[in-house]
Amino acid sequence: MRSAYVERKTKETDIKLKLNLDGGDIKIDTGIGFFDHMLNSFATHGRFGLEVSVKGDLYVDEHHTVEDTGIVLGKAFAEALSTKESIERFGSFYVPMDEALAFASVDISGRPYLVFDADFPQERCGGYDCSMTVEFMRAFAFNAQITLHLKSVYGDNSHHITEALYKACAHALRLAVKQNFSNVLLSTKGVL
Repeated sequence: MRSAYVERKTKETDIKLKLNLDGGDIKIDTGIGFFDHMLNSFATHGRFGLEVSVKGDLYVDEHHTVEDTGIVLGKAFAEALSTKESIERFGSFYVPMDEALAFASVDISGRPYLVFDADFPQERCGGYDCSMTVEFMRAFAFNAQITLHLKSVYGDNSHHITEALYKACAHALRLAVKQNFSNVLLSTKGVL
């Protein structure tokens, strides 16, 4: 089973997260409706099983909840892929969403890096500050130990731009974690 269960409790957040790279239930409750929608889209389009429960200090704002969820999801990905043998390693994907187009490319490399290129015409989507998208993706990429490139090619609606980015990331990850059953680590170094 390529799955993981991670709990993380700080003075700012209390997170319980279950991830299965090969599918399963999707249950999301972060206290931020739009963020729940993004994580649901992420899990659905990645074909991942994902159960997330977050209690965060939303009386402050959504920053800690979003970033810490990225940390925990990243740790779960790293744990679920403890051995990187027999995976495709790389994945890239474009997602159009109405007038918006987003691109994601991922390398499950063991070398954490994020390139993020997106502007959001509207600052908020419901109770979600669109600037939290880069915070989530950075926390996720660094804790998953992956290289992740995300780009909004164009778009006029922040909801569509944000959702296209989450979906493109999910599809790229789905391709990268796909099993090829070769029992080979896809690296000329012999390690990832």
